[in-house]
Amino acid sequence: MDEVQERRILRARLSGAARTALPAVVAIVGLGAIGDLPLWAVVTVALLTAGTAGWAGAQLGRQRGLREQVLEPGETVVGTYTVLPPYTEHTPPAAHEGPQYQLQATTRGLQMWERSALLWRHPWPELRVIAEGTRLRIYHEGREAGTMLLEQPGAVLEIRGAAVRHGAV
Repeated sequence: MDEVQERRILRARLSGAARTALPAVVAIVGLGAIGDLPLWAVVTVALLTAGTAGWAGAQLGRQRGLREQVLEPGETVVGTYTVLPPYTEHTPPAAHEGPQYQLQATTRGLQMWERSALLWRHPWPELRVIAEGTRLRIYHEGREAGTMLLEQPGAVLEIRGAAVRHGAV
């Protein structure tokens, strides 16, 4: 990574840390004030919460920053959708890791992510997107790129609508 990319990742990490730590600290301070707790107890818990929430937010911010790096000039994200894994893990992923698989729809195409790793990326005109109830079937150049079971209700229809708007079959 060059210096500009590293700065973008750092900004994304700091932004993610602030987005998670600040509301957590405000909640702790608010509850401490309502509960009439001693100041030392509120400060101690607020600092511990800020550190933990900030660290988790920094991890998620890093992931967001890496995803923004692959966007081409003028390309914007239409939506990000959690894909349920084909099998369940024995232990669920830690909260700071975020969902294991996500499908990201942009103005230029679809991207399949496994946390911070881009698995594949295809432009809309090369895709055929079929909605089958709660499943989304994606074909790239005649071959199946994947059958996705999406977590969010209505996500299949949103992606199918985006595909039609942006030139997929």
